[in-house]
Amino acid sequence: MELKDSREVAAERPVVWAAILDPEVLKACIPGCTELEGSVEEGYAATVVQKVGPVKATFKGTVTISDMVEPTSLTITGEGKGGAAGFAKGGADVTLTETDGGTRLDYDVEAKVGGKLAQLGSRVIDGFAKKMADQFFTRFQEAVEGPADPDEAPEAEETGGKKGWFKRLVKN
Repeated sequence: MELKDSREVAAERPVVWAAILDPEVLKACIPGCTELEGSVEEGYAATVVQKVGPVKATFKGTVTISDMVEPTSLTITGEGKGGAAGFAKGGADVTLTETDGGTRLDYDVEAKVGGKLAQLGSRVIDGFAKKMADQFFTRFQEAVEGPADPDEAPEAEETGGKKGWFKRLVKN
């Protein structure tokens, strides 16, 4: 499955770059992520719980960030094994470009699955992968600039505010 898209993030490129390298932002943005430990340099150990069609699984695996050209581009790669459910792996090539309103974030995502998950069929898998990518980048955009609808900020309760919590951290 391949997906290309872009988003306009209302923040300067150095803020967007710092956010995409922050482990707390990554953990908050990866749908179903319950654990993320490690560093940008060494990679992260991750635990993600997801339901794909009728199959629910806990994936244990790694998240790595590579091919970094500060503050322009990088690659985020994830790979996990979900026991009997099979495996999932994928990555996103991310490019950041300065714009008048902030930063354009372009991403090119590729995902693959195997085992029971692969038996669900490409339509289910492609839809799920697109949903996961959309959720990740929507959550990322909201972490940096705040949610489109401030009343629906899931992290507002945790961070004590409704604006982009990462952007506030960087500004203080």
